[in-house]
Amino acid sequence: MAEFPHVVTLAEAAQGRRIALEADADARARIARRLDLVALDRFTVAAEVRAVAGGIAATGRIEADVVQSCAATSLPVPAAVAEDFDLRFLRDAMPVTEAEEEVEIDSADCDILPLEGDRADLGEAAVQTLSLALDPFPRHPDADRILVEKGVLSEEQAGPFAALAKLRGKSGS
Repeated sequence: MAEFPHVVTLAEAAQGRRIALEADADARARIARRLDLVALDRFTVAAEVRAVAGGIAATGRIEADVVQSCAATSLPVPAAVAEDFDLRFLRDAMPVTEAEEEVEIDSADCDILPLEGDRADLGEAAVQTLSLALDPFPRHPDADRILVEKGVLSEEQAGPFAALAKLRGKSGS
C-alpha cells in the first residue's frame, strides 16, 4: 500500500482538474519511514491534471518541511523542499525489450511514468518527486567542528596527497 495514495483517472483528467493535497500526520509518518527521514513536518502537493494522447499529464509543485540525519554526525538537519514537476502517465511508458537489451533514456523520457489501466497515482508520484529532491548527503552546520573534536581527519589531512606532502616536507627542502 502506498504511503500517500491519490488516484486520478482518465475521466477526471479529461475534464482538466486542479488538485491540492496535504498529507496528514499518519501519511507523513509513513513517508518519513520510507524515505529514512527523522521527520516530515509538512508535505503538500498542488497540481493540474489533464488528458494527453495516451494518458494523463500532471504539472505542479511539491513542498515539504523535512528533517534528515547528518551524513557525518547523525544530528538532525532541517530543510525546506520545494520542487516543480511535469509528469506524463502513459499507457506504453517503456518499450518492451529483450531481457538483455540495453535501453537508453534521455532527459525528455525521465518524467514519464506508466499509466495503470486508466489510473495514475499522483500521491505516489509526489512522494517519488520528494525522494529525488532530498539532499543525498545532508550536513549539519556544526559537523566539521564535531568531527575535529572527535579526532576525525579531514580528506586533506588523511588523503593520499597528505602523505605525499609529509614526504615532500622530509626531503630536505
